[in-house]
Amino acid sequence: MKEEIFVYFIGTAGSGKSTLSANFQKWFQLRGLDATIVNLDPGAENLPYEPDVDIRDWISLREVMETNELGPNGAQIACADMIALNTDDVKKSIDSFKSDYILIDTPGQLELFVFRESGKYTVEFLNPERSVICYLIDPILARTASGFVSQLLLSITTNFRLNRPQINVLSKTDLLSDKDLEIIKKWSDSTDEIYGAITTEEASIYREMSEAISRLIQEFGGHTQLIPTSKNKLSGIEDIYTNIQLLFEGGEDLMKD
Repeated sequence: MKEEIFVYFIGTAGSGKSTLSANFQKWFQLRGLDATIVNLDPGAENLPYEPDVDIRDWISLREVMETNELGPNGAQIACADMIALNTDDVKKSIDSFKSDYILIDTPGQLELFVFRESGKYTVEFLNPERSVICYLIDPILARTASGFVSQLLLSITTNFRLNRPQINVLSKTDLLSDKDLEIIKKWSDSTDEIYGAITTEEASIYREMSEAISRLIQEFGGHTQLIPTSKNKLSGIEDIYTNIQLLFEGGEDLMKD
C-alpha cells in the first residue's frame, strides 16, 4: 500500500494558496484520482473549495478573540499555536480518507505557519518524510527586482525553517502582462539577470547588500526555478505533480496504476 504525500501550500497573504489548493484538487478529480484537501487557516472565511478536513471544526478565530479579549492579530497568533494541540485529531481525520495526496492550505499569514514552532511541529507530526512544500511567489510583488528577490529570500527561509523538499511556484500568472512574465522568467533562469536588475533598480548605497544577497541566492540556485501557474486555469499543475512524483515515487504516474 502506497503512503500518502502531504503537499503544503505556503506563501505570503494573497499569493493564491487557497486557489492553487482548489485547482490542484480539481486537476486530480478530472483524472479520476483522489486528493484530500485540508484547511489549516482558522480565520478563513470564503474558501474556493469544500475542505475535507477543516481546522475550524476545532478552532474558532472569533471564539478565541472573544474568550481571550484579543484583537484579530493576537487571536491569529493564538490560533496558530492551538493548531499544534489539535494535530492528533487532524491526522485521524486525514487518515480516514486514505488518499494518495493530502493538499494542505496553510494560514494566510506566512509567519503564522513558518516562523512559529507550531507549524514545524505540524509538518513533523503528520508525515515529515512524505511532505513537500509548494512555495507560492506572488506575481504582483515579483514585478520589481527587489520584490522578486525579497520573495526568494522568504522562500529560502521557509525551506530552512521546515527542512522539507520544496517547489517554487509563480502563482496567478494571468494577472501579469506578457512582458512582466517574460522578465520574471529571465530572473528565474539566471542569478546574473537578477543581480543586474536589482543593482540597476536600487541606489548605489545598496550595491554591497545587493551583491551579498545575489551570492546567497546563487548558492541556493534551485530557489529561482519557478513553475508558472494560472489563477483561472489548471496550467502548471501537471508540472508540479510531475516534480512531486519524481521526489517520492521516482516519476511513477498514479494514473498508470
